[in-house]
Amino acid sequence: MLVSHRVNPWPGMKSPRSFARPILLALALAVLGACQSNTPAPPAAVALPSSPAPQPPAVAPSARAILATYVAIAEASYSDALQGARQLSAAIDALLERPGEDTLQRARAAWLAARVPYLQTEAYRFGNAFVDEWEPRVNSWPLDEGLIDYVSASYGAESDNNYFYTANIIANPLLDIGGISVDASSITPQLLAETLHAIDGVDANVATGYHAIEFLLWGQDLNGTLPGAGQRPATDYDTSRCSHGACERRRDYLRAVTALLITDLEEMAQSWQSGGAAYEQLMAKGDAGGLATMLTGMGSLAYGELAGERIRLGLLLHDPEEEQDCFSDNTLWSHYYDAASIHNVYRGRYTRSNGQVVSGASLEALLRVQAPAEHAEMNARVEATEAAMAALVAQPQPYDVLIASGNADGERLLSAVVTALMEETRAIERVINVLGLQNVSIEGSDSLPPVR
Repeated sequence: MLVSHRVNPWPGMKSPRSFARPILLALALAVLGACQSNTPAPPAAVALPSSPAPQPPAVAPSARAILATYVAIAEASYSDALQGARQLSAAIDALLERPGEDTLQRARAAWLAARVPYLQTEAYRFGNAFVDEWEPRVNSWPLDEGLIDYVSASYGAESDNNYFYTANIIANPLLDIGGISVDASSITPQLLAETLHAIDGVDANVATGYHAIEFLLWGQDLNGTLPGAGQRPATDYDTSRCSHGACERRRDYLRAVTALLITDLEEMAQSWQSGGAAYEQLMAKGDAGGLATMLTGMGSLAYGELAGERIRLGLLLHDPEEEQDCFSDNTLWSHYYDAASIHNVYRGRYTRSNGQVVSGASLEALLRVQAPAEHAEMNARVEATEAAMAALVAQPQPYDVLIASGNADGERLLSAVVTALMEETRAIERVINVLGLQNVSIEGSDSLPPVR
């Protein structure tokens, strides 16, 4: 049975990507055996108030009951992400109505708050095809931001891999680049989604989603591996005191990309309701297939995506371009809530943005009865990851400073998180084996050794 009750809420330099990256990665792998900013502080991570420990069930919960909890958490977390996007939209409306440093800071704070529930959906990637096909529309990174707006000279004028590297749609209503003509005289959600996003087949041409909005709120972070986030001025949205030109079109872009984010999140939240596309795809897999989907998402996010692509790769290359929330310097909190997403699925428990708790039958309860040894190991690994993540966000340096060459403390802190996530993934693989699940493929990363 699903249970819902209330507790206190959780308090709330650019270089073109090219063939050089694999070479740099290989060199880094061979030798490696990283702030203060104008970013509003995100909510502190605190322990939730304790509740009476549940009594171990006399019998293991059924797979169908576990999947029901999984679906309920998906619907709740995507609905919270949608609500966060609507609150972000309201803050952006206030910024555009009265551009100023105060309204800009509130819009940035709303973006940071909106990320918290969204990041806790990321464990639903990798195993759910509907989510994987949808996700690039809302969370693609890294992006070649010169597609969207003005950039510094250090960004460079062109890229061998991207004709639209400095297209600057905001400043250029009509474009003809590489044989592709674009009429951007009217900036609409349809233009962003259907024409600009991934234009010319280049993934770095990110025109939509959270990170496009992040860039429009913060601007480029030009500090490299030194402290500091982006410093876009509020006058970029002030038509009477316009900085950097094209302020009316920049306002149009920010409105359109935020409206599109809301539309996309509405689609995903609805898809987890009974009869929705994500719900039906999951249920069609049967009980074993559903459990395999859960563990695929948990393991792939922990190992290849979070430990590998989002943490260790930047550490190996000492490259701030590998930072996920690179404009706002919010990356460590993104890592923290990504790990929470994995653990929400495992424990069958999610704390909503309003403090309500959604909980029910879980993988953790199943293992407690059916596989006590694997249950103890998995719980220990989850707690180790949580401790490493807590240490990471407790210190003041952002990710791009931690990855700087010669930052021994940064290497230690990030390596501890990577190690914890890899050990957690090994425990997930043992769970997969003890449950006898088939066709589970956990995504890897070239920056990591094999998990086995």
